[in-house]
Amino acid sequence: MKKLWSIGILLVSAGVAPAQMHKVAKPETVVRSVGVYEWTGELAKPTASRLIPVTLYIDKKLEDGGLYLARPVPFALGSGNIYELDEAGVAKGNLELVYARHLQAVNIAEAYDDGWFGYGSFKGLVAPRKLPTRKLQPARTAGIETNASVDPDKPHFTNKAGQPVTPASTSAAGTDTAKTDSKTTDAAADPDRPKFSKKDGSGDAGSTPADDPDRPTMKRHTDADPTATASSGTASGTTTPADDPDRPTMKRRSGNDTADTTPASSGSTPADDPDRPTLKRHTPEDAKKAKESGSSVAGVGSLNDDPDRPALHRGKPVAAMTEKELPKLSGLPVDLRQMIAVSDAANRPVHDFARPWEDDAERVAILTKMQAIAQAQLAAYGIPAAPAAAPSKSAASSTTRPANSKLRRPVKSLQRAKIPVLDEQLKGYLLSYGDVPTFVYQAHTDGEGANLRYVTVVAQLDAQHEPKMVLHTVTDAAHLDRTARLRLVDAVDVEASNRASLLFEMRGQTSRQFGVYRILGLQAEQIFSTGTMQ
Repeated sequence: MKKLWSIGILLVSAGVAPAQMHKVAKPETVVRSVGVYEWTGELAKPTASRLIPVTLYIDKKLEDGGLYLARPVPFALGSGNIYELDEAGVAKGNLELVYARHLQAVNIAEAYDDGWFGYGSFKGLVAPRKLPTRKLQPARTAGIETNASVDPDKPHFTNKAGQPVTPASTSAAGTDTAKTDSKTTDAAADPDRPKFSKKDGSGDAGSTPADDPDRPTMKRHTDADPTATASSGTASGTTTPADDPDRPTMKRRSGNDTADTTPASSGSTPADDPDRPTLKRHTPEDAKKAKESGSSVAGVGSLNDDPDRPALHRGKPVAAMTEKELPKLSGLPVDLRQMIAVSDAANRPVHDFARPWEDDAERVAILTKMQAIAQAQLAAYGIPAAPAAAPSKSAASSTTRPANSKLRRPVKSLQRAKIPVLDEQLKGYLLSYGDVPTFVYQAHTDGEGANLRYVTVVAQLDAQHEPKMVLHTVTDAAHLDRTARLRLVDAVDVEASNRASLLFEMRGQTSRQFGVYRILGLQAEQIFSTGTMQ
């Protein structure tokens, strides 16, 4: 029984110990808004700009940033919200929202202007403060000098015989003797040197006698000695006589003295001046009398409570800007530029999702392979797929003929002509830590209407390090209402999970919307899309 009891105690203790070491962290509450910042001109000084809300990650799910709590303004477009403008996860500036507007397209010239838009002022990143660099000074350690390198003018130690010695080799007795001899020699050489001696006259013969009239004394004077001050003042060389009537005196006050110690001859304010400031605690009766007499000053309170008090700022405050100073962007101008805008309730470390090229040869190799995939999609666009037919008897009989039969004709491979494209763009990303590279290729052909075709290809490297297509779209300018054009904005982490997704603009003939695609495991999935903007 004792053994079973001990074994049970060991099992209980072994089960409790790990439970005490386990710590459950509180899940992080993430509130993160993602939008698209559009502008024309320079980024630092745009001629016109706007912010389009896309997603709002709250309560562990994605919401439409332009519709969530739009009473009266969407939650993502509140005045004062600060958005960080990112390029593949790296901050390039900040945008502080000033106001928001809900627009409705009226005519074709204002196409794509439908929905909620935010407007604000661009602020560049604050440069890190550079600390002044201090140069290291060389060490000033003096070297060991030998007798041959001794400076003749440098002070040194000698003994009685005049031979140089070092302080370490000098004994305590020799040191005391040298000090005594040095004092005697200096005293004999300098007759004006002050000397200290005891009062009993046991000092040197040349010391100052006790009855020297010019010798300063320190003693307590009594009131019975009126000439002490005068004699000491005369002896010390002062010019003020002891009986000077204007000479100030300091004495201990008694309880019968009056509170007013200011002499009348000093010309100061008399004690009965009603405006004279006092440092004493007043009673309520005194305050009432002062109020009736009108001599008191009423308190004005804190200056910060004044609503009309002017505030000093560097430059013009962002909140005070108007629509004229922040011009609204309308339509889709030719020089329109886009960038990801992220607003997060917490400061998070920078995660760069861009994949740099190893060298030019790698970029050329990937570009060539992506061009081949895009050319195949352009060539197949608009060609209906032929239905699969049953093999005919002639075809079946041809397969049974021997290889050296004269009836079998060799089929020549037809090489398709390469379709010329314009504005090629190739970007590479690492959407998460340790993930395989993801490449996005975009281009369009020359022409108008049905001849103007747009192609977008997204591919990932497979196990053989070959790009495998996971997402593609091909459309033409005449059928954008049927198949929208897929335009890459950038990679963005919409959930603050250190895994980025690709944000695309799906632009139609007179409308557009934004979609978020997650690329994972050589597959693409659309996890969110906004409403149609038209």
